[in-house]
Amino acid sequence: MDVSLQNIVGNGYAKFWRFRGRYRVVKGGRGSKKSTTAALWFVLNIMKYDKANLLVIRKIFKDHRDSTYAQLIWAINRLGVRHLWNCTTSPVQLVYKPTGQKILFRGLDDPTSITSMTVETGYLCWCWFEELYQVLNEDDFNKVDLSVRGELPEPYFKQITCTFNPWSEKHWSKKRFFDVKEPDNILALTTNYMLNEFFDAADKKLYEDMKIKFPRRYRVEGLGEWGISEGLVYDNWEEKNFDYKEIIQQRPGIESGNGLDFGYTTDPTGFIRFLIDLKEKEIFIFDEHYQAGMLNNQIADMLKYKGCEKEIITADSAEPKSIAEIKGYGIRRIKAAVKGKDSVQNGIQFLKQFRIYVHPKCTNTALEFSNYAYDKNKEGKLMNSPIGDYNHIMDAMRYGAERFITTNTFRW
Repeated sequence: MDVSLQNIVGNGYAKFWRFRGRYRVVKGGRGSKKSTTAALWFVLNIMKYDKANLLVIRKIFKDHRDSTYAQLIWAINRLGVRHLWNCTTSPVQLVYKPTGQKILFRGLDDPTSITSMTVETGYLCWCWFEELYQVLNEDDFNKVDLSVRGELPEPYFKQITCTFNPWSEKHWSKKRFFDVKEPDNILALTTNYMLNEFFDAADKKLYEDMKIKFPRRYRVEGLGEWGISEGLVYDNWEEKNFDYKEIIQQRPGIESGNGLDFGYTTDPTGFIRFLIDLKEKEIFIFDEHYQAGMLNNQIADMLKYKGCEKEIITADSAEPKSIAEIKGYGIRRIKAAVKGKDSVQNGIQFLKQFRIYVHPKCTNTALEFSNYAYDKNKEGKLMNSPIGDYNHIMDAMRYGAERFITTNTFRW
């Protein structure tokens, strides 16, 4: 099949398209075409190499449906070959009808589904890690890397492709792929929205506005540069897999906290659930919700789905009408945060006393922890107040912890 890369993908990805080394790694801002280009490449090349199969990896399996699975179907439609593919959601897979080759989807939250995986037709040649930044443990990457091994006949080749937004310069992928001098098996690229010639004026204006209002976010989401780790508010957290039900059983005195930060258009509604051990100074964050455009009835439905009807939920007091409305939908114990003078600084100082464990499924919580930083003055010196960005879950966490701060044990 002859396809014009220029017409289908546009500019900026010629090296990506032709590279045949082991690791093909692309960090970039949103709208930089990195994921759509990868999807087009995989669909075209599976049809070109009749014994090649693809494994697509995300940290959490359920996230495939609205990201990689949808992107690959878009690529199939864009190339006009939908009649040649069987697309199913149970199981989640894409099958090329003429040969039986497959695109398989797996999550790191179920390691056995990866280690025990085999293909029925041909070889497992390629692996695609989407949102590699969410993979905080390099060993998780290595286990998948080791599964894509073995000799292949010509012209087949094995390759790991990684696409992600570079939220923090502390991420292990920087040292492994981008700081290597003259690598012979790594293609490491940085892309941004300015490569996307399919953007219209309204699309570009979103980034220009971000450049002015949220310069830190613009460096990452706009330009694809590494997020700066200087001045992070919290350094007392880590990702950890745990069963929160077991923790409740093992620690009779442990208490629960629930915080809600309202958003709507571009800002997401952030909700967080955690267990707090005041004696051992430990917090276990086990659930989150992060979504823009939510109406109050949808927020109430989400809280009911998570089993929070009878839980104390502390929400942003800036929206009393929303709190009253959500209470009217059956979330009876939702209440407004007290806030007050220095409440942000006091809340942060309180939470810094704890060792905080973030469950791997709480990817947005980990993202905000990695980017929530103190603001700087005109001279570039750090101030005592955090920036007004990457703060939706962070604010929700403070609200959820507020009732513990104001007890006799922790009075400020």
